[in-house]
Amino acid sequence: MRLYLASTSPARLATLRAAGIEPILLASGVDEDAAVQAAGPLTGREMVLLLARLKAEAVTGQIVDGKQIDGFILGGDSAFDIDGIVYGKPHLPAVARERWLAQRGREGELHSGHWLIDHRGGRIGGATGGVSTATVRFAADISDDEIDAYVATGEPLEVAGAFTIDSLGGAFIAEIRGDPHAVVGLSLALTRELLLEFGVSWPDLWNRGL
Repeated sequence: MRLYLASTSPARLATLRAAGIEPILLASGVDEDAAVQAAGPLTGREMVLLLARLKAEAVTGQIVDGKQIDGFILGGDSAFDIDGIVYGKPHLPAVARERWLAQRGREGELHSGHWLIDHRGGRIGGATGGVSTATVRFAADISDDEIDAYVATGEPLEVAGAFTIDSLGGAFIAEIRGDPHAVVGLSLALTRELLLEFGVSWPDLWNRGL
């Protein structure tokens, strides 16, 4: 059983590989800003589920190695919610620095949306989705110099909330409550639950190191 990941996120790929799954990566090309703007006001959970669905649907017509997709397509998206304000990727160093200065010593919720499409046999047989959320608390003693050094690496510019847990940003996170994989952007537990809706067992996807 093959899993097609509608994402080029290194963190999502590493998470699946560590869990015994080598997915086939497909770039969705979805204009996230335009999609969110067209949808109107959304909560953080609504936004990540919408974008996860759009990304998964965007790759359904792709041809892989001369063949139609035969397996499951997984789309994902993440956003960070603090004080009721939803933050995506900062893109710019100045924006990332401003966010870190505001969020150190505080906590917020990282929402990770998932959308799974049954594309076995080269056709769409159904779809389902869900959102996994984790509460993240940042260390209170992070210095301005540490923030500047982190922003200078470029890592926080292209991740939701301007932080990671699985790389350079991990040392600045004091506590995670909830699904830790949600912070990475791909909840293994939720993905397993979504697959069960189609009668597929998680071990059916293991294809790495076996």
